[in-house]
Amino acid sequence: MKHYFRAPYTEKINRYTMNFQLTEEQLAVRDAARDFAQNVLKPGVIERDETQTFAKEEIKQLGELGFMGMMVDPAYGGSGMDTISYVLAMEEISKIDASVSVAMSVNNSLVCWGLDKFGTHEQKTKYLVDLAKGNKLGAFCLSEPEAGSDATSQKTTAIDMGDHYLLNGTKNWITNGGNADTYLVMAQTDSEKGHRGINCLIVEKGMDGFVIGAKENKMGIRGSDTHTLIFNDVKVPKENRIGEDGFGFKFAMKTLEGGRIGIASQALGIASGAMELAVAYSKERKAFGKPIHEHQAIAFKLADMATEVEAARLLCLKAAQAKDAKQPFGEISAMAKLFASKAAMDITTEAVQVHGGYGYVKEYHVERLMRDAKITQIYEGTSEIQKIVISRSVLNR
Repeated sequence: MKHYFRAPYTEKINRYTMNFQLTEEQLAVRDAARDFAQNVLKPGVIERDETQTFAKEEIKQLGELGFMGMMVDPAYGGSGMDTISYVLAMEEISKIDASVSVAMSVNNSLVCWGLDKFGTHEQKTKYLVDLAKGNKLGAFCLSEPEAGSDATSQKTTAIDMGDHYLLNGTKNWITNGGNADTYLVMAQTDSEKGHRGINCLIVEKGMDGFVIGAKENKMGIRGSDTHTLIFNDVKVPKENRIGEDGFGFKFAMKTLEGGRIGIASQALGIASGAMELAVAYSKERKAFGKPIHEHQAIAFKLADMATEVEAARLLCLKAAQAKDAKQPFGEISAMAKLFASKAAMDITTEAVQVHGGYGYVKEYHVERLMRDAKITQIYEGTSEIQKIVISRSVLNR
């Protein structure tokens, strides 16, 4: 397939200018993502949701277009784009299929970015190139049965055996869990050191003792591949550790800051997609002799939707701009995820209401968007965790 974009890193923008005038390159990225979503993803999205089918071929095509390693240095197989371009692409893909966009988000924000930022040259050459090109898929393994929001309570262990670690434990709620090839796994090496004793190890599918467990049957993002992973005496070479000994927890937290931008953009896409459907339906549907958008009850709903979408988009772009300018972006990315995920729930619920009875059936898409929206308030840090991050930042200024 045609590669829509490949360019060197764009010029960094000072976050304080707040200039969101999109460049021709950024608009080309957005339009390419929109075209792919509408023409490739949309025709099969309802069936994939019903059958819980992972869009393996479609995600492979995303990789061929350069969307699976958007912010990775071209020297390691990436597209070398800025984070604003990533936000634009995520929004367009998420309007149509949030199950595909979460696979794209995890691969870009958590796996590729983490390796690109903190990995060694050897790790990048061995793993990052194929991940960024979309030849392979990545998974980020932090959550456990007893360690969700409290990520310091890792029970998975990585015992130092000299030239390798012996990995034991269970991870759950792992996106791309069954279809990934490369897994970034957080594990406790020295429990006496608490979070400073956690390491991140690169684990490959097929390593002895690595078992892919049950697939989750979910309310939303049903086409996303979510699994429990089990590690039984898995030998992981010492060279597969990312960073120095004890860097794992810091690695996870730094990586999740960028991940929040991806999920905020997913929530934005779900919201804006639902709004577009509601607007289109309000022009077609008539009640009491006129299109329903001419009734104030509906018009005011559309006004609220448009306002929330625009506010969410601006927060996502501000977070992306701060990241590109190498400014602190933890607080603003948490704000973006908190607000955009709430907007997604509000807007999809109202979009179903605008559609009336039709909104409750699958062929009009909005019921699926409403189901998909809820997870954006939960994964990669619940809304409550985002409020903790934001309040601490505010109080520590």
